[in-house]
Amino acid sequence: MKPKGLIALAPLLGVSHALNATALLEKYLGPDAPWYTDRIPVFETSIQSLEEVYYYRWSLFRAHQRDLGALGYISTEFINDVGWQTSPWAILINAANYHLREGRWARDRRFKEDYADTLFGPNTYPYQFSEVLADGVWQGYLVDGVLSDATARLEAMVSVYEGWSDETATGGVGGFDDSKGLYWIQPLDDATEYTISSIDASGGYDGFLGGEAFRPSINAYQFANAKAISALAALSGNEQLSATYAATAETLKNLTQTHLWNTTLIHFIDRFYVTNENVTYWDPIRGRELVGYVPWTHDLPDDSAAYASAWTHILDANELAGSHGLRTNEPSYEFYMRQYRYEGSSPECQWNGPAWPYQITQVLTALANVLDHYPVSSAAGVISKKDYNALLAQYAELHYNPSYGGILNLEEDYNADTGVPIVGLARSPHYFHSGFVDQVISGFVGVRPAAEDVLDVNPLADDVAYFRLQDVLYHGHNVSIQWDADGSRYAAQGLRVEVDGEVVARSDKLTRLSVDITRVDPPAINRPLAKSIQLALDSGFPAGNVSVSGAEAADIHDVIDGRVWFYPEIKNWWDTPVGSGESVWYEVDFGSETEVSRGEIAFAVHAGSNVDVPGEYRVEYLDGTEWVGVEVEGDGYAEAVRNGITDVAWAAVNTQKVRLVFTPKEGVKVRLVEFKLF
Repeated sequence: MKPKGLIALAPLLGVSHALNATALLEKYLGPDAPWYTDRIPVFETSIQSLEEVYYYRWSLFRAHQRDLGALGYISTEFINDVGWQTSPWAILINAANYHLREGRWARDRRFKEDYADTLFGPNTYPYQFSEVLADGVWQGYLVDGVLSDATARLEAMVSVYEGWSDETATGGVGGFDDSKGLYWIQPLDDATEYTISSIDASGGYDGFLGGEAFRPSINAYQFANAKAISALAALSGNEQLSATYAATAETLKNLTQTHLWNTTLIHFIDRFYVTNENVTYWDPIRGRELVGYVPWTHDLPDDSAAYASAWTHILDANELAGSHGLRTNEPSYEFYMRQYRYEGSSPECQWNGPAWPYQITQVLTALANVLDHYPVSSAAGVISKKDYNALLAQYAELHYNPSYGGILNLEEDYNADTGVPIVGLARSPHYFHSGFVDQVISGFVGVRPAAEDVLDVNPLADDVAYFRLQDVLYHGHNVSIQWDADGSRYAAQGLRVEVDGEVVARSDKLTRLSVDITRVDPPAINRPLAKSIQLALDSGFPAGNVSVSGAEAADIHDVIDGRVWFYPEIKNWWDTPVGSGESVWYEVDFGSETEVSRGEIAFAVHAGSNVDVPGEYRVEYLDGTEWVGVEVEGDGYAEAVRNGITDVAWAAVNTQKVRLVFTPKEGVKVRLVEFKLF
């Protein structure tokens, strides 16, 4: 392994200070910590909020992994069902790029790979919203280096890309304008309703629908997708396809810069596609929006001082900089923060000023790109690492929800000047349409993934006493990054890069370090398939049943719906009656003989809810007409876990029905979240 770049000339000797992963996971993730063991990199830093939110965001990632059984896992945007998802799978593709960029850092690659299979498979409508799916797969490849997984989806990527030029395929909500060479979309279908274009197209009276525009977002997304297709085609040996999409990307880049850069506003902005009594085709919108930074999220703009000047707007309190978050448009806009839409008396989603974690994530990724590999822009001095750290810290603080007493609970959008959630509907808690883990790892710590056989580390952390990120699975190796400003934390001053336990590069300063790294295969993906999953209520087998009368059918279904979380804010469980010494059971009927040999049981215990794990439990199967206890392996049944997974394994049996039998403790209920059978 050959070090290169700015590194100290001293011999690369010494051992870094390994973190106690078990203690950190138990501290932040409690009894559910075993799920994360060997699945995530561990992290600590002197900045407490970054450390706390880092682990919360992994719990968010875990809660949004929906097990589809034989179809594998997907990531969901809302923790529970919403009416506009692709059902029964609960797919919303507008959040997929965030999910894939977060998931690429999971050491268990199953989550991003299963999800990508679904995204490019028959169960997804790829024009549900604007999308960055091909780029998401490419970003995952940059971390794990498994080319065969990424290129297996190349044909589907091309098909989805070409579909954006067919308004029949997109349903007329987006498309390609041949005369301008740019893509247009209705803001609602860009997942950003009530933008300047849609409000102004309505004459200021609405803005939920309409306002079709050439937007920086969809054009940057298509640029990124084209670049991903070109790169994967080249790596798979299809030079003609690679050249075609490289040229497509270059043309789109040039036209976006030529037509969507506004020299008056010094920003990338929309131009109207629609013409009506209020607006005219090709006219620019009349204000700046945060979406104007999305081109940098995907490395579209040229590196120039002129474009760099746009970054002043997110630092100006009169423009896009709120005291608690970045505004989606500026206070000078006539309809800034006017609330148009409600669910009952509760405000609904709008993009006319609120702070959205969704776009804050895009801006942080964009800024990290600028500071990492836009030397002219960085040298312009309009924005710095200090600003990046301040914005990241501000974003971390947004996760501490004042509506829930300051606990970690991210919602949809916020008042940028108060930090108070705006929407706050039943669907809103623990919302996953953003990133944070990726911003910590690729930005703050500075692991910059590459297609080449190189490990490039360029921390954007500034004025921080210490941090250590441990056991990132990168190109098949375990990578750790450590910084200790004065040596008091880890007994080793400075920056260190470690590969497979060996220190391979170091510096006295927070600076770029690069080493050559030989790619090796990561561990194979383990894909045990849960046989008990039922995605939709009243959909045949498998089917759930309980021994007590009066239970709601939806509650019974929750226990086999493939979703596990232990947050009390959104219900996903069946509560038994209060314990009186009698046993109760939850049954799974497969509909036919099925071999099972293992179970995962999730019991939730929420403070103030009069619930606890059962005093005892057992698993039985139907043998003919008789219920028989399974032959448990090892030392018998383990103690039931609160807010975690209770594992049970037994000698395999073939049966149509399995049931979990348990006895609630006297005076309390049992809250059963999931009963998963393998």
